[in-house]
Order: sequence, then C-alpha cells, then structure tokens
Amino acid sequence: MDVLQIIFSPTGGTKQVTDTITKEWGMSASEIDLTNAETNYAALNLKKDNIAVIAVPSYGGRVPHLAAQRISKIRGNQAQCVIVCVYGNRAYEDTLIELGNIAEKSGFKVIAAVAAIAEHSIMHQYAAGRPDSKDKQELQNFARKILEKLNSHVAETPKIQIPGNYPYKKADGAGLVPKAGNKCTNCGICAEKCPAQAISKENLKATDSKKCISCMRCVVQCPQSARKVNSAMVQVAALAMKKVCSIRKENELYI
Repeated sequence: MDVLQIIFSPTGGTKQVTDTITKEWGMSASEIDLTNAETNYAALNLKKDNIAVIAVPSYGGRVPHLAAQRISKIRGNQAQCVIVCVYGNRAYEDTLIELGNIAEKSGFKVIAAVAAIAEHSIMHQYAAGRPDSKDKQELQNFARKILEKLNSHVAETPKIQIPGNYPYKKADGAGLVPKAGNKCTNCGICAEKCPAQAISKENLKATDSKKCISCMRCVVQCPQSARKVNSAMVQVAALAMKKVCSIRKENELYI
C-alpha cells in the first residue's frame, strides 16, 4: 500500500499528529502540502489501492476554507482514507464531519476519523507542548487499530459515525491578522509561504485582511520574529476561552 499524507498544517501541529499515525504503520509516506498555493490540485489523481490521511486544523469549529477548496479538487478514486482534525484544546465542533463529507465528495472512502490535540497556534498557553508523550501513545494505538481495519480486506463496512452538525456552524472570518514590525528585513519568506497569498510581494508590510485566514504561518516562518498579532487582542481572546480551554481534552478515534 502506498500511503499519502494530504495535509494543511501552517504551523506544524497537524503535521506532527499525522506523522505519528503514519510512522506507526511502518510505511513510507509521500505528502501533498495543502498550504502550497501554487499546486495544481485538480491534476492530482489517487489510485484505488492508495491509503490517504487527510488532515487539517480546526478553525473556529470548521475546516479551513482554503483546505476545503483544495481537497475538493483532488480525485480520490475510491482510495481508502483516514480523516484527521487537530484543535487547540477548545472544541472541533463540525470540523470532522465537514472534512468527512468533503473527502467523500472527492471520491475517497472514509474508513476512520481522528480528532487530536496540538498546541494552540495563537494562544500557546492552551495545549502547550502537545502532542505530548501521552498523546503520541494514544495516536500510536489509534494507528494500530486503523491498520488492523485496513488489513482486514472487508469489502463493505458500516459507515462510521462522526460527530458534528449539519448544517455546519457559521464560519468565522479572520480575526487576528499578523503585521510586520521594525525587525522586518524584507526577506520575503512570509509572502512566499503564505497559504492564502495574502501578503504583497512588492510591499511585505501590506497584508490583505480579506485574504488572511489567521493561520499564523507567517509568524512561525519569519526568521526575524518580525510578524506578530495584536497582543491585547490575543489576551482578550485567551481570557474569553480560559474556562473551556483549561480542561485537558483527549484524542478521539472513530472507526
């Protein structure tokens, strides 16, 4: 079986979770990076005997719209897939069920679903250091159970029951737009790496707030730590989420 990771991971947390799962299978995995704005996703065709892991972070309880658009263009051709949503210890709400529906419409056969925790990409005090060793043990256990199902060669299995609502909750707009400060050296990495192409290559301090999806890729990638979000707004948001985010959430498997 050829394993293919189809991942939207602007800050690396979703990639960490996905790697933990696929490494447990003992098979090498190739990657389709959904953050790459230059990829022609419509040209991507999977084979029926491929195994795909489609993984995204939860943005306000929904699949990031860029990831949804790009996954929808890929032709799954009935390849079996595992869907993964990763969230920062608040809630994933409709992300997992939406991702499952997107994958099925693209021709994938969803055989398992995972909700996993990673450090919050903006409010780093929530789920700090996760996935930790306990998380990794849980994810490895999930991976073994999924592999058993993949190896069972059962022609038809019951449709898995994934939590979530339909219609989905209303998607939030970009709330926090990173801006470049005085440390910016105009290296251009932020514009090159931005999944939404929201940063002008001609004027690196200009960010299109309508395009920005608050993914924090530019903040993580900047070698000078020159790009930041408004700290006062982050503090207000963190305080509002403190109660719900302070209780440790656990990883979940649906199979």
